[in-house]
Amino acid sequence: MAKQIKSHLSTLFGETSRSEPKSPSKSSISSDSSTKSTDSELNLANHFLIAMPSMLDPIFGGSVIYLCEHNQRGAMGLVINKPTDMTISGLFDRIDLKLEIIPNSHPMRKQPVMFGGPVQDDRGFVLHAPAGKFSSSLQVTDDIAFTTSRDVLEAVAAGDGPERVLISVGYAGWSAGQLEQEILANGWLTVAADASIMFDLPIEERFLAAIKLLGIDPMMLAADAGHA
Repeated sequence: MAKQIKSHLSTLFGETSRSEPKSPSKSSISSDSSTKSTDSELNLANHFLIAMPSMLDPIFGGSVIYLCEHNQRGAMGLVINKPTDMTISGLFDRIDLKLEIIPNSHPMRKQPVMFGGPVQDDRGFVLHAPAGKFSSSLQVTDDIAFTTSRDVLEAVAAGDGPERVLISVGYAGWSAGQLEQEILANGWLTVAADASIMFDLPIEERFLAAIKLLGIDPMMLAADAGHA
């Protein structure tokens, strides 16, 4: 079911600040993409988190999350399979951007803005490939970046933007050690991400497609199964 977005979206992409979104914990996640984890640390950046069937949380139940960053200070990512009731065209209208090079029939106009998570849900975030160079970006892989600044959407509107984009309202965040505890408690399955699932597949197919990356039959997944 599409989630209704809040009415105060005038703050979305309103600035081109280089500051990254704040972590929900006191220990903020580093915005420096050069930060490396030690060999003893679990680093699930560029992985999917897949909610276990036993997760009944109204926000994260049934969700697939793409992790953009994970280190000793915490983790952050975007839910990729929960659309809001707003399309990209509607978002651009609200932030006074005109899709100059996209005709009315272009599928991007009708692509929904996603509910990325409950943190900073009055702000917009863009997951995109290729990474490009924008004012406030966190490079996740050589090809994928997470951008918080308006200039990425200005580039899309002008026809110079990334070819693949996923736009969200809000993001998901964990404080230091919190995600690890949830994984150990069998809250999440984890698997290396496949960009085609989050950028190319229809939204309703992403959950099962992510599970299939584990090499298991989704119909055989028990509510008390272990994590991958």
